[in-house]
Amino acid sequence: MNFNHTDERRMLADSLNRFIADQYAFDLREEAAASAHGYSSKIWSELANIGAMGALFTEAEGGLGGEGFDIAVVFEALGRGLVVEPLLGALMAGQAIAKSGDARAPTLLTDIVEGSKVVAFAHEEVEPSPVQIHVQTRAKRNSDGWLLNGAKSMVPQGEQCDVFIVSARTSGEVNDNAGVSLFCIPASTPGLTVRGCQTIDGGRLAEIFLDNVQLQQDSLLGVEGQAQGAIESALDAGVLALCAESLGAMEVAQAATLEYLKTRKQFGALLGRFQALQHRMVDLYLEIEQTRSAVIRAAAALEGNDRVQRARAISAAKFTVGRVGTLVAEEAVQLHGGIGMTWELPLSHYAKRLIMIDHQLGDEHFHLSRYMAFGKALSG
Repeated sequence: MNFNHTDERRMLADSLNRFIADQYAFDLREEAAASAHGYSSKIWSELANIGAMGALFTEAEGGLGGEGFDIAVVFEALGRGLVVEPLLGALMAGQAIAKSGDARAPTLLTDIVEGSKVVAFAHEEVEPSPVQIHVQTRAKRNSDGWLLNGAKSMVPQGEQCDVFIVSARTSGEVNDNAGVSLFCIPASTPGLTVRGCQTIDGGRLAEIFLDNVQLQQDSLLGVEGQAQGAIESALDAGVLALCAESLGAMEVAQAATLEYLKTRKQFGALLGRFQALQHRMVDLYLEIEQTRSAVIRAAAALEGNDRVQRARAISAAKFTVGRVGTLVAEEAVQLHGGIGMTWELPLSHYAKRLIMIDHQLGDEHFHLSRYMAFGKALSG
């Protein structure tokens, strides 16, 4: 496996890192997170102009990348800056659209790549299965098209979305992989209610309620009842993105902690001179490098055709990120002492984001169970 990024990826990473360092100061990030939108429309447009959204999709889909390593490069940079703009929703919704096979996909993807519309993927519900697609939301065909009823949770930046890509069951039982379809639903559709909240890390999530939502026939994306592959692609890409984002945040937290130990004096000496603390920093470094390896493996597996191997690599990375992210957050705060908990210190926000990532799209326990379940599929 070639671990070196292409020239295009290096240029994109440099552009994103430079933009975030120059234009995304921590106080501006906090101002955007606390605003009514929950993010900055100006930054969102500039990220689109840089090519951040385009890098998430292939040339055939209207982008300029679309491979696992392209996704990882973008989100690792976003993690370093704790970027709150809704790229995760754009990625997942776009992947679902692209893999749906719908003839209108190029037009819908253009809006995402250009940043002209904010689109979210509304799929998660309560008590998901580690392997099967758990969908209680129902879509029934009627004379006017489709009637949807149900609810979705954990939709990133759902309050400000223009369009939702919603999974709904058109046949079968709740945990059946078959019988699930995707629908394109404008946020202004009657019967659709969005209830948002701010999360502890400064982001925003929403619940989506569908109460007799009447849709036209052409709101269906792709073939009825055959959305499993598109949904799995969207979820796998989203998990990889979160893993890469966490890796970027870990690196910043570790570097900030190391710098603090090099400059902070206690008991008449620099904290960094104490061997016990040196050992803890070495342990953190090794754990972060292990995480990097897991993310690289997941990024490579995203392009594979073996569904089981891809799922195991993705879940292994998410499990590792959940475990190591929590460790980095706790160690960084503890090694800073009381100041590590203060709002004014950016480190505390990195710690909160690392913890939050563990609980998005399945925590470490969920993905350990998923990894084991797919392992049984291999051996059986």
